[in-house]
Amino acid sequence: MKIGPYKLDNNLFLAPMAGVTDLPFRQLCKSMGAGVVVGEMVSADPSLRHSRKSILRLRHDDEPGLRVVQIAGGDVEMLANAAQYNVANGAQVIDINMGCPAKKVCKKAAGSALLKDPGLVEDILNAVVDAVDVPVTLKIRTGWDPANKNAIQIARLAEKSGIQSLAVHGRTRECKYLGDAEYDTIKLVKQAVSIPVIANGDIITPQKAKQVLAYTNADGLMIGRAAQGRPWVFREILHYLKSGELLPEVSLAEIARILRKHLVALHDFYGEIQGVRIARKHVAWYLVSVDKNGSFKKSFNQIQSAEKQLSVLAEYFNQRKHEKAQLT
Repeated sequence: MKIGPYKLDNNLFLAPMAGVTDLPFRQLCKSMGAGVVVGEMVSADPSLRHSRKSILRLRHDDEPGLRVVQIAGGDVEMLANAAQYNVANGAQVIDINMGCPAKKVCKKAAGSALLKDPGLVEDILNAVVDAVDVPVTLKIRTGWDPANKNAIQIARLAEKSGIQSLAVHGRTRECKYLGDAEYDTIKLVKQAVSIPVIANGDIITPQKAKQVLAYTNADGLMIGRAAQGRPWVFREILHYLKSGELLPEVSLAEIARILRKHLVALHDFYGEIQGVRIARKHVAWYLVSVDKNGSFKKSFNQIQSAEKQLSVLAEYFNQRKHEKAQLT
């Protein structure tokens, strides 16, 4: 698969997720098999450009692979300027967010709220594509609500404007992340346009990945929440798509190694105070299947130092290893 002149390592994408797909997480997912890792959504509003949050979101030093920056907003000129700004600062691909269902984004007529106004969508796509010399991609949902699915119309506008690839989440804005993603619309979008189409939504296992690719005939898959606490999901899917065989379950020792590496990177990237705080949600995701009553999460969230977080986790995994040995 290619985006513009760029040949991708494979057709598995890490979805952009605010508060999740920071540089440490992108580096980790890329090392575990993701073909393309997309950064966190950044606002097109220039007044927010120099906040600590935006500066960290736009860090691409040691970026693994293609540097993709996703921009969000509802103002045509502002989005075009944001695209130029990010290209000047190293972005190789600009992605436009028209898929985020969050209220704080949609109430500003951005994200998936834009799907209500195809005319504005067309103006934005034309302006951003014309503003930069790098490939521009687009992420959308199937429509505003189940009664108003207009993904095919938006996809055709995207192709006409020069958008290089299109990711479609199989839910409407109104659905948020509730219920099951549907792939009928993605299949129809793929049939309607010639640009690459990437299927997104509820792709959580290698078997599901293969089913979605076969059903939709999509060119690639975008994986978001399934990678939270399971960055090795890319490796598992890639192996299954190539061989038809499932990899063995990830060992406790490897999970401990991956999690430690992830936390060290978070502490280094954000500094101890913020890094410790951000590490908490990631630890909860990694351990959700074993910490069923949330007791470890509760105690872990009280820890205030990076060193203590690492030592407590090492002790936890040693205890789990000992318990497992006693059962065998």
